[in-house]
Amino acid sequence: MIKYVALYKQPADPEAFEKAYFEQHKPLIDKVPGLVRQEIAKVGRTFVPNFLEGSEPYLIAELYFESKDAMKAAFASPEWQASGANLTEIGGMELVAMFSAEVVE
Repeated sequence: MIKYVALYKQPADPEAFEKAYFEQHKPLIDKVPGLVRQEIAKVGRTFVPNFLEGSEPYLIAELYFESKDAMKAAFASPEWQASGANLTEIGGMELVAMFSAEVVE
């Protein structure tokens, strides 16, 4: 299994960002083919300050796929492209670091 992780910095307007994220962006992600599960967590406390160079982590989204190939196929889908365009529209691309990680245990 592999997961795609999006780590978001604190937005200028958290309420507006959350509204757009959960009402617009998440429904698009829900439609991505090959997605096994999705976890979204709101960061409650940061134990190592300044990890993000002066901006605290705010939201973590983890998208799980069965394999690297399944994730690559998802990335090529129109649903993934639509979610990326939406993230740009709602200002999330300015806030996010994205990476993949293989689940080893």
